[in-house]
Parts: sequence; structure tokens; C-alpha cells
Amino acid sequence: MGPAGPTGPVMSREEADRALERLTAEHEAVESSLLALQDHAGRRLLEGARLTGTTAHRWTQAEAAITRLWNVFEHYSGALAKAQEVRERRRWPSREDLAELTRLLRGPRTIPGSALGDGGSADGGAGGGARLSEEVTLGDLVEWMNNWYAQALDVVAAADSVWSALPARIDMLAAELRRVRSLAHSVGVRPGEHPSADDLDRTTEELTALRAEVVSDPLAFWTSAGGSSAPGGGRPDTSRYDRAARELEDIRREIDAVLGVRQDSEQRLMQLRDVLSRADRTLAEAREARGEVLAKIAASEVPAVSGPATALHEELSAAAEYRRRSQWHRLSPLLESLEQRAEDELDRARAQLAAVTAPLAVRAELRGRLDAYKAKVAQQGMGEDRMLIERYDAARRMLWSAPCDLRAAEDAVLRYQHAAQDVLTARQAGGSSGPARAEGVADS
Repeated sequence: MGPAGPTGPVMSREEADRALERLTAEHEAVESSLLALQDHAGRRLLEGARLTGTTAHRWTQAEAAITRLWNVFEHYSGALAKAQEVRERRRWPSREDLAELTRLLRGPRTIPGSALGDGGSADGGAGGGARLSEEVTLGDLVEWMNNWYAQALDVVAAADSVWSALPARIDMLAAELRRVRSLAHSVGVRPGEHPSADDLDRTTEELTALRAEVVSDPLAFWTSAGGSSAPGGGRPDTSRYDRAARELEDIRREIDAVLGVRQDSEQRLMQLRDVLSRADRTLAEAREARGEVLAKIAASEVPAVSGPATALHEELSAAAEYRRRSQWHRLSPLLESLEQRAEDELDRARAQLAAVTAPLAVRAELRGRLDAYKAKVAQQGMGEDRMLIERYDAARRMLWSAPCDLRAAEDAVLRYQHAAQDVLTARQAGGSSGPARAEGVADS
């Protein structure tokens, strides 16, 4: 080691060789990175694109960094070549050789401001005004080049990632949108007539705008990983694309539903006509039955019967017209509503028929009960009992006369029933009418 100089102590031969080896390896790494950056697909795309917004601003900075990087690399290469030349003069360098190597490898070098652009300094050109020159060591140059390379690669890699991810996906979604639009047109879903067609127009405009923005300003769709991540660390922001994809899927489902309506609408309309026709026939039957009840049953509250569901028939006609005009978006909700209300109307008609015919059912039940007790009395050999005959005749006249007083007829049937029960009970209790008679009572 020699005396200290302006660059510090003079390096030994071993120190000089190690420093030269390290700086040579760094030179090769920087050169390899520069060539890779030069051939990067993202850089070629950036150089040929019409950029806007964030990408235009950052690419301008990145291009300046790349220019500074190449300029400084040339100075670095020249200094390293000079140091290698000095080292190769002799196998065992002299003190003068070591002193010169120390100055070349450790000492400051003057870099002209023209090589650094407007903001060249250790901050990577991020700030400061233009300078005539900079005094830096080879180590400082390596640090500068690494910073500028990271700055440029971050822009190039991010733009390339966005361009690789989004435009192709947007194009595929646009192709699907065209397919859905063609399907929508085939089923009569058109702008101004159906909300889904208007949604298709809006989604088409959004995809067109999105693709143009992605192509011209890819970095606006880049989410950086932040922190101390490597250059290009992050991911493409696909939120707008994802939203458009969801909207298109909703539209597609709606179009499929409309297509389903077109395919089965005729059958559904026929079923609706059948249900409403059955409801009308049931109501007509109820009205006819009401007249019969009023004529045959006295002192009975018979509810009024409503007329046919005119509103439903009108809406059914409107549904048929929608189908004829291929207005499927209007037909679909109307069919769903009509199907439910038509079933409700049929249930209501059936309930009215049941309510109107209830008195006739009561009369039929009383007639059946009366005849059943008469048969039971005859089975026990008491069919000639005068009291029972009189009460039976009285009840029968009421039940088979018109109009029939149900309350009085029910009372008459109950009187006959009670009388028959009393006679049968007494007959069973007597038990003195002979074996045959007693056996008959027991069987009853």
C-alpha cells in the first residue's frame, strides 16, 4: 500500500484485480440488461404507440432515463477499458500503474451534462436543474444505471403486462357482445323498445372506449405492488373490464329468457285460454246453479255470482298481439302475471260454484239420511209403525217440494230420526218378541 492520495490509499495488485473483476462483471450485467430492454416487446410497442395520459408522461421520463443510461454506459465502458489496458501493461504492475488504477477505479470522473440530460444526478434524473458536468466514481455510475434501468423497466414491463392481458380479453368480450346483439335482434330486442338492447349499446360504447384507453394509456390500468417490489411488480386493473363482462352476462340471461318466451309463448297462450275458458264455464255453471237453488230452496242465503274476468281476457288479447308483433320483452312479464291471475280466477270460480250449490248439497245429504233411517226401520220390521210413517212422510214432502225450506226439512228429518231411535231402543229393551225378532234387533 502506498501513501494516501486524493482517491484514498493506493490499491494493492490484489485489490485492483478484485475491483476490476467486480466492475467488469457489473459491466456485463448492465450491458445484458440494456440489450434485453432494447429488445423488450413492451418497449417496441411503446415506441410505436400514440400514448396519452399517465403512460405518455412516464414513457417520456423512461425514454430520457434510457438515453442517459446508454450515455453513461459508454463512459463507464471507456473507463473500464482504460483500467484494463493499464492492468495489462505488465504482470506485476508498478507503483505508477497501481496509482493510475486506483484513480481510474476509485476516483471521480467528470461526466458532461450533455450525457445526463436535464436532470442527471445520483437521484436518477428525478430532479435538479441542468448541470455542465458531474463528478462521480464508477460505483456511482453503476448505481445510477441501476436506478435508471429500474425506472425504464418498470414502465415497459407494466405497459406490456396490461397490453398482454386486457386488449385480447376485451376483443373476446366484444365478439361475445356481437353474438348477443345478433341474438337480441333475432328476437326483436331493439334499442328504444327493450331495456336490454339499450344496455347492449351502453356496454358496446364502454368496451370501445375501454379498449382505446387501454391501448393509448396502459399504465392507467396498472396497480403497482408498492413497497420495494421489483420493477414491473403489480397487476393489471381489470375492474372496468370485469364490470362490463358482468353487465353483458346479465344482458345475455335476459335475452335467453326472451328467447325462451318466444319458443313457448304459443303453448303458454293456449294454456291461458284454456284456464280462463274453464273459469268462465265454472262461473256460468255457478250462475245456472244459483237460479236452480233460488227456485228449489227457500229461506236460504245464496251468494251472487260474478261475471267473467273481462280484464284478464283483454290482457290475454294484448299478449297475443305482443306475440304477433314480436314484442317479447313486453310479452314475458305479462305472461307470468296472467298465468298466476288466471289460476286464481279459476280457483275463485270453483269457490263460487261450491258456495252456490251448498244448499243443494245439504238437501241431498238430508234426503240420504232420511232414506237410510227408513231402510233401517224396515230392516227391523217396523216399517208399518204409524207414527214413523207420518213423520217420514212429513220430512219427505218438505225435502221433495219446491221451494224446499231447509231449516224446516232438517228439523223434520231430525224428528223422524229421533223417533226411529226411540222405537228401536224400546224394541231392543223389550226383548220378548221371540228369538227371530230379538236377533234382528241385535243385528241392527
